[in-house]
Amino acid sequence: MSVRSFGQTTTLNDLHQSGSLKALFPQQSGPDFQAVLINTAGGITGGDSFSITARAATDSRLVLTTQAAERAYRAQPGQVGRLENRVVVEKGAHVNWMPQETILFQGCSLARFLHVDMQAGASFLMVEPLVFGRAAMGETLTAASFTDRIEIRREGQLCYLDRVALQGNIAAQMARPNTANGAGAMVNLLYIAADASAQLAPLRAMLPDTAGVSLIQDDLLALRLLAADSYLMRQILIPILNRLTDDNLPRCWMT
Repeated sequence: MSVRSFGQTTTLNDLHQSGSLKALFPQQSGPDFQAVLINTAGGITGGDSFSITARAATDSRLVLTTQAAERAYRAQPGQVGRLENRVVVEKGAHVNWMPQETILFQGCSLARFLHVDMQAGASFLMVEPLVFGRAAMGETLTAASFTDRIEIRREGQLCYLDRVALQGNIAAQMARPNTANGAGAMVNLLYIAADASAQLAPLRAMLPDTAGVSLIQDDLLALRLLAADSYLMRQILIPILNRLTDDNLPRCWMT
């Protein structure tokens, strides 16, 4: 999928989709072009392979989100579900990469990748919420596998690299005081824009003791959040996203 700038708005330039992963495009109410991704299979299990490639051309504005939470279901032994996402943000363009939660289920095996290539003057907001089983259903992850790699480059130079690897009894690992102290949900948020440093103090004032935010570079802000469950996570996260998107969150995030 690619989008391009057209006057004061952004329009779809190219689209190819196949399999159970589809994109819908709600009616625009502002300058951003919004794509809502839907996995019609209902989730990801071992042996599944999904990929998304998106390009925001010069001076365009693209929002990528999901209709609902993604679910990583039980996999057969030796099988892994894969989700690989690539985003290109050209000169002066802006992309919001903001899928809703990924929920890990008992027995799941998921390997996820996000590769972002940014050109000069581009800006980018990423949020990746992750839920370790549904607390309201009494679910615990005693046998599961999750790996995640995020790689962001600007003009070909690596500026951010993050990797998470959780195997086996994830509940026990998350219960460790120096890991997550029993948290059932986690958020990784990254904001790369000229006003990143100006966002630091206001965001810190919005965070609980289980979260932190720092400037990695003058225009690169990283935030981590732990919460007891997905409900509390959203209570904290949505005001932050409203601030960083100028109160222009996709409607699917609010339902």
